[in-house]
Amino acid sequence: MQVRSGIAVSPGVVVGQALVLGSENFRIPKKFVVRDAVEAEIIRFRTALDHVCTDIEENEVLVADKMGERYAAIFSAHLQMARDPKIVGEVESLIKESKYSPEYAVSRTLRGFAEQMQNLGDQYLAERALDIFDLEKRLLRELLGESREELTNLTQPVIILAHDLTPGETATLDPKYVLGFATEVGGHTSHTAILAGALEIPAVVGLGRCLAGVSGGETVILDGDHGQVVIDPDAPTFQRVKDSQARNLRVSERLESLDNVVSATQDGQRVHIYGNIEFPEEVEHCSKRGADGVGLYRTEFLYLGGNREPSEEDHFEAYCKVLKACGDLPVVIRTLDIGADKVPARIRDRFADSQNPMLGLRSIRLSLQSTPLFKVQLRAVLRAAVHGNVRVMFPLVSSLLEFRQARMILMDVMEDLEDEGIEFQRDLPIGMMMEVPSAVMLAEEFAREVDFFSIGTNDLIQYTLACDRSDPSVAHLYRSGDPSILRMIQMVLKAADKHGKPVTVCGQMSSDPRFIPLLLGLGLRNLSATPHSIPRLKEVVRNISIPEAKRIAAHACTLDLARDVEHYLLGELGRICPDLVV
Repeated sequence: MQVRSGIAVSPGVVVGQALVLGSENFRIPKKFVVRDAVEAEIIRFRTALDHVCTDIEENEVLVADKMGERYAAIFSAHLQMARDPKIVGEVESLIKESKYSPEYAVSRTLRGFAEQMQNLGDQYLAERALDIFDLEKRLLRELLGESREELTNLTQPVIILAHDLTPGETATLDPKYVLGFATEVGGHTSHTAILAGALEIPAVVGLGRCLAGVSGGETVILDGDHGQVVIDPDAPTFQRVKDSQARNLRVSERLESLDNVVSATQDGQRVHIYGNIEFPEEVEHCSKRGADGVGLYRTEFLYLGGNREPSEEDHFEAYCKVLKACGDLPVVIRTLDIGADKVPARIRDRFADSQNPMLGLRSIRLSLQSTPLFKVQLRAVLRAAVHGNVRVMFPLVSSLLEFRQARMILMDVMEDLEDEGIEFQRDLPIGMMMEVPSAVMLAEEFAREVDFFSIGTNDLIQYTLACDRSDPSVAHLYRSGDPSILRMIQMVLKAADKHGKPVTVCGQMSSDPRFIPLLLGLGLRNLSATPHSIPRLKEVVRNISIPEAKRIAAHACTLDLARDVEHYLLGELGRICPDLVV
């Protein structure tokens, strides 16, 4: 049994067969063969190996003719590896003695060798592991024939293990067949992680390099609550997971009774809980859990869905679909919030290459440098606002000038629509994300000009603590409970209260039940969270009073270290709602 730890980004515990992506995109159909079929399976392996060796020899000749013997030596090394008696012997031994299928035996053997080479500490040998992966892919292709499966046409439930998944790949995952996924890279709030939450697929990211020793078809436990992946689990681990799944099911069934219950504290203080969404279809997830509206509608996936710039009608139709589903409930539409490195190629050509996307051209900066792109979105927002309760919000604003420029462009769009005789909503509330320290420092100045604030804790933590949230080597520094973050939130709330402006928290912090007493105690009365977390947030709110929340917040703010804050909040959650401590 192997246990790998990463970052939990979408909750849930699942068990299934692994589909390993990266060096190969094949799904191994079976792990074992019957005793009577062993000899036939060995023959099938040897036949596949002969075909692969013939193919390598042909490539060696072709390259030697076109590029010379020096480059042909690459294939000569591949051929030696394919015919290595140790490798061939181990594969055949696994088929004979363990009754493994040739596909599984090949993958297990070659990935074992690759892992050994990667762990020797020699860069040259580590790079040679890629040759082993190439041999594995050749053999699997020969053994499986046409059995290659892509993510879009899976036919059996699997747990996907990959170095990384792009947002586009994640968006196409079918929860019917993808039980969960784990990646070697990624952080709490990468778009892939956000999408996992939107699709309600359990996910763990930031495992670090670990896939070399994992074969497709192995049994895997993916724990999206604690950020663990268990490969080839033993019996006690299986039982523990079974007990955990049963417990979570009981809690989920009990919390379903809160779907249509108003969220208020024990002393009657109303707390609005909104939903964060990526796609119009997610409104249904929010509605069935009794959300008070949509506190954050991320619009960037209109841009990431294909290699073209979305039209005004693309925007308009998506927004109207959300508004129709929400009725009179408020919907906060955030304008484009991605970097120039992630937009489709046709749009990216307009911008210079960004050396550091996190500190470069992204979010409101990208919109301000591409006014036509920005205006298309704003026109659609203003038109759609006629059909519902819409508010518009600008992301990653770092200066008063940026906010004023964005607001001025919005006013220009209003004038254009009026000149064209197109119906639109003029009295549109305008807000901004508070997610960089410079904006927090100027919170009082911003409070005079905005209609509302939304604290984006994900980026606020990243920029305040100077740690890339997607980098596993510094992921442990990314802590929501850091005292500096608590003080930043207090600064925003103080400025907003002075000028009578509402504040919402819409980052990962507001989806974590541990932090709800703290946020309520600091003065927050509006939370926007992932849809699946809404019932748990309601449970916390309904089991606490504001005086108690203030006591918790006051003590948390006296602690010096993030780990102490988070440990204290976990203990308080266990006292208030013991069922929610997993």
